[in-house]
Amino acid sequence: MWKLLVPLLALLMLLGASVLSDRPRPKADFTFVNRADVTTLDFAQMSWMQDLRAARIVFEGLTRHNVLTQDFRVDPAVAERWDISDDKRTYTFHLREGVKWSNGEPVTSEDFRFAWRRLLLPEYAADYTGFFLTIKGAREFLQWRTKALADLAPALSRATRDEATRLSEELWNATLKRYDDTVGVVAPDSRTLVITLERPVPYFLDLMAFPVFYPVYPPLVSAHESLNVRTGQMVIDPSWTKAPKLIGNGAFVLTDWRFQREMRFERNKHYWDQKNIHVDSISTPSIADENAAVLAFRTGAIDWVSDVTTGYLPEMIQQKLAFLGEHKDEVERLRVEGWDEHEIARRLPADPRNRLHIAPAFGTYFWNFNCLPTLRDGRPNPLADARVRRALSLAVDKQGLVDQVRRRLERPTGTLTPPGSIAGYEPPAGLKRDPVEARRLLAEAGYPGGKGFMTIEMLFNKDAGHDLVAQYLAKNWREELGIACTFRVLELSIARDEIKTANYVMSRGSWFGDFGDPVTFLELNRTGDGNNDRKYSSAAYDALLDAAAAETDATRRLEILKRAETMIVEDECALLPLFHYNNFYLFDAHKVTGITGHPRTVQTPQIVEILGDGKGAEVPLRMEQRQPRDVGTRGAK
Repeated sequence: MWKLLVPLLALLMLLGASVLSDRPRPKADFTFVNRADVTTLDFAQMSWMQDLRAARIVFEGLTRHNVLTQDFRVDPAVAERWDISDDKRTYTFHLREGVKWSNGEPVTSEDFRFAWRRLLLPEYAADYTGFFLTIKGAREFLQWRTKALADLAPALSRATRDEATRLSEELWNATLKRYDDTVGVVAPDSRTLVITLERPVPYFLDLMAFPVFYPVYPPLVSAHESLNVRTGQMVIDPSWTKAPKLIGNGAFVLTDWRFQREMRFERNKHYWDQKNIHVDSISTPSIADENAAVLAFRTGAIDWVSDVTTGYLPEMIQQKLAFLGEHKDEVERLRVEGWDEHEIARRLPADPRNRLHIAPAFGTYFWNFNCLPTLRDGRPNPLADARVRRALSLAVDKQGLVDQVRRRLERPTGTLTPPGSIAGYEPPAGLKRDPVEARRLLAEAGYPGGKGFMTIEMLFNKDAGHDLVAQYLAKNWREELGIACTFRVLELSIARDEIKTANYVMSRGSWFGDFGDPVTFLELNRTGDGNNDRKYSSAAYDALLDAAAAETDATRRLEILKRAETMIVEDECALLPLFHYNNFYLFDAHKVTGITGHPRTVQTPQIVEILGDGKGAEVPLRMEQRQPRDVGTRGAK
């Protein structure tokens, strides 16, 4: 009898251990929904906003943005100071003493050189490689490595394994030397990093705060990299980014990452700026359903929903506007004093309606046209014809989309760059709706009344109301052009891969600017850019971007960039801009402070101060006041 019970008892013990190990842990000091699941923490593969936000929690660069300043000031971070040459082409960064990795080892200038080299390897196909090509010799290095791999491929295909190993290692050693000899990133000592640029880059310090320029811990990454001796390429085991392996240099350490469940971060005891960290733990649970996210906030399980997309958001907006209307005089007085909407909410009475926060975003919602001559299945692609793309663009009623479908106070647009978002730059007007011209162009392209035109397959992920936008566009095209559409709905990670490989006809897209210059939007359509999901290519467009890069007069430079944007949104129509985003956040401003309302849309959860939790300074973190002349509505109408 006892022998029969042993297996049963063992099974019960195993189940008990499993249950105990999966027991919910204490609530983190700060819990938020991070827009969507993080796809990667490898800078060489990073692109999505949720990935960048998580990266800022765990890593830090030479500089950082002060997100609570009106001008989005660039402050020292790992670098305590820097010198800039008279010709604006050489930056010398001086790393602060005592900056450490989360394992206690010092962060060195060589760690940056190592990290940046990875982003220049063509085999990693990093989305943001283009950011590095302003560095002297970076483009030449990338081109050399690309050609060397192609030239070696025939020999590797014929070689024995031992010989292939030798050839691959020889190329890798030559690559390391080429990087040292060619690329203008030099570490004369462990605390000095000298960067030489091909040309002056007005936004270079801004770039240094962007996550892809963060360092990595070389011993960790090297242990997970290996040569594929049949291709000569470096490959990476992505497990280096998982807990508990990941070693960062930011304010927090990634202690747990359970797929589609939760990421958890604990304070990094080795972080240099402890006085400005006000919580000990952060959690980002995975809540895919937008309604569940709102419910979790309302029940107190979540402190901040970073992107409210629920279908009843329009009703929440109306409730917020009604609340502001009830306190109209006080709201206006606080605006005149120069306070932002989050601080105004904190000074108004506590009310559930006061927990939705609305602000314009540095982002644009659009749909991609596949611009390749043929589709992945070999069919000719009618969208390769700019006349067809222009016809589809002219047929859309964008005002109706934002008023009737979205109902989120968003601004319809024909441009990529949000108007008024960049000092001195006024984007073009973009195309205005003209169904008659749309039908003429479609007929000119060989499809009168839509006859003979393919059914457009529209690819999108299932979240955030993209289905409603797709249905609205399809209705416009059916009624105005006689074109039919079908829908292909995928999980976000799968949709991302399909879009990156151009396995679509049309796909939904969006972009939030990475730095304060028009090229953060316009480089998206440069030939070969890692974020050029449309696969659009135009020598004339690339030439305009090159001309702007070479122009030293700031006014003329912006004029050239405006011509480039005109080409992409009015003439070539590589994509279909629909509206500029608003940000919609859920948090209690009487409790959570440090969430910025700045339209640059960079949030830094690691600085959040929770009022009343007994930790940190217990002083509200708030946006600096505007001057009275800059008073605006900040999205509350």
